[in-house]
Amino acid sequence: MNIHLKSIKNSSTILILVLLIAFTVVGCSSQKETLAPKVEPEVIESVVEEKVLEPDVKVTMRVGTLKGPTGMGMVDLMERDSKDEAALEYEFDIMGSPDELVGKIISGELDVAAVPTNMALLLNNKTEGAIQLAAVNTLGVLYVLENGNEIQSIADLKGKTVHTSGKGASPDFVFQYLLKQNGLNPQEDVTLEYKLEHADLASAMVEGDVKIGLLPQPHVTTALMKNPDLRIALDVTKEWSTAAGDDATLAMGVLIVQKAFVDAHPEAFHAFLDEYEASVAFVNKDVDAGAALIEKYGILPNAAIAKKAIPYSNIVFINALEAKPFLEQFFEVLYGFEPKSIGGKLADEGFYYQR
Repeated sequence: MNIHLKSIKNSSTILILVLLIAFTVVGCSSQKETLAPKVEPEVIESVVEEKVLEPDVKVTMRVGTLKGPTGMGMVDLMERDSKDEAALEYEFDIMGSPDELVGKIISGELDVAAVPTNMALLLNNKTEGAIQLAAVNTLGVLYVLENGNEIQSIADLKGKTVHTSGKGASPDFVFQYLLKQNGLNPQEDVTLEYKLEHADLASAMVEGDVKIGLLPQPHVTTALMKNPDLRIALDVTKEWSTAAGDDATLAMGVLIVQKAFVDAHPEAFHAFLDEYEASVAFVNKDVDAGAALIEKYGILPNAAIAKKAIPYSNIVFINALEAKPFLEQFFEVLYGFEPKSIGGKLADEGFYYQR
């Protein structure tokens, strides 16, 4: 689902061309510049003065986000923009999977995007630093669901089969890390089944065909609403803090920005960060209103699911530098399992946007 609200300004068009040429991700085009006609000095001075006096507000910012928890905190900003009450002009692209975002980010079609945490560093590495991480917007959204009451701790998973999705994805590595930290060998002590995608796994748990499953929100809430016999056995976010240390925080979603955009429009980007932070606070505080907007903008199927999912989705706003210590820890865990999951190397200082 795409929401295109306003036209893209020339600065954004230039950014697209710069990134297309720099990264050669898609076909490049070149065109010779025509010589400018000679004009009188006083005319040049008038044009310069007009540009200097033009305020750097109402810049058009193109924002990409995902359905699900990653996009839930943005809905009040979307609503304010639709009423022309936002500080900037926004174009929102709401997509169903991270893969849909990648091409638009690399080509420069999006200025800002809400993406899974590992994708932020992967894109930074692939674009040689053209992408920066600006803030954490979603903490852990993973839960172990059970048909029964046997699982009270990670240790209770020994000898059990746990159904999950996305072998080799970040949630898989997070879960395997927790098993290891609790003395379990993921290859010997626990059987991990990857046969079902999230929606199918949730349905299988509702039907009682699967006893133990690792699922993210909002699939957890959907399953719980349909089968009262299901229960949350383990909160992976809490288990991460226990296993990785008291200061550890599991960050599953972040905001990224094109460095070229923020360099060109720092004040506009700061205005966006303020508006986005206020939007997150609104959704967490007024759950009913937030849930209604989440349905309105297609982030989740309906407000009933959204209302129950919001408290379990850990929607936050944490500036990049504040989040840096626990993000570095998270990236080190992923790197230990598969360096390619973050683009082959850990982050340097330029990766974290400093306001």
